[in-house]
Amino acid sequence: MIGYITLGSNDLERARGFYSALLAEIGGREVMRLDNGFTMYGTGRGQPGICITKPHNGKAAVPGNGNMVALVLKERPQVDTLYAKALALGGTDEGAPGVRGPEGPQAFYGAYFRDLDGNKLCAFRIGPAS
Repeated sequence: MIGYITLGSNDLERARGFYSALLAEIGGREVMRLDNGFTMYGTGRGQPGICITKPHNGKAAVPGNGNMVALVLKERPQVDTLYAKALALGGTDEGAPGVRGPEGPQAFYGAYFRDLDGNKLCAFRIGPAS
């Protein structure tokens, strides 16, 4: 249902470096860049994506209170790897990888971090440890 989400950045080159390296860990890449700086990352055109851009109104980009982008992964080790990569790239911790709630078939394994502009992301997998 979701085509893409957009996150504001005050430094597009820095944000591009962060997202190019981070999303490469899970098979993502830059799939579009417009003349105005709008840059989309995903696994291919027509697939859900994450876009970064400077705000259209020309004001500073600020993270939304309560907004978060959640990236679904197939295995728990991928969650761990993506979280570690985000921190290595200068992102900040918002919650280390782990199970939130009871273990079992509906277990939620997630990790939370912020990008270089303060936007919050989550990497997660639902299901038992494999």
